[in-house]
Amino acid sequence: MHELLPLLTYCTLMSGTPGPNNMMLVASGAHHGYRRTLPAILGINAGGAVQTFVTCLGLGALFLAWPALHAALKLAGTAYMLVLAWKLAGAPAAQDRPPARVRFVEAALFQAVNPKSWIKAITIASVFMPVGLGIVEGAVLVSLVGALVGFPCISMWALFGACIGRFLKSPRRRRVFNAIMAVSLAVLALLLLR
Repeated sequence: MHELLPLLTYCTLMSGTPGPNNMMLVASGAHHGYRRTLPAILGINAGGAVQTFVTCLGLGALFLAWPALHAALKLAGTAYMLVLAWKLAGAPAAQDRPPARVRFVEAALFQAVNPKSWIKAITIASVFMPVGLGIVEGAVLVSLVGALVGFPCISMWALFGACIGRFLKSPRRRRVFNAIMAVSLAVLALLLLR
């Protein structure tokens, strides 16, 4: 039990702190509400669980052996986040045309280029793999823990977005919100590039 507490704490911190997933969920929650953002939440969780599982099975070792591969993935992730920021900044402010929703598959696949998700998966694989279990069983366990802890943490961000969405009824407020979220995502992308 004492070995599970550090993993739970780490997963809570990684899932609950600002990052590309959570910025995307705030924006989606504000524009579409929690219920319509739920597929993105589930996609993030599923993609993160698969990513953690695969990393625990050895992909993390591959990145450690070939840092250039990890660097290339980090660049691709940063570029994708900058494109998302650009699209969000240019999203229509009219009430009848909110930006497109992020779907389950898109959110799941986004984890492959999300630098924060890779940091989480590699750290779990290298620090939190349980001793005494087989590799597959350990990978399943830590992946499930990450998904179970992650769901309520990232849901809070979508709920926050849904709450502030009520104050974004005017096109002007929506434009300001979209600009703030776009700048936040762009800054975050550049910080993760370091």
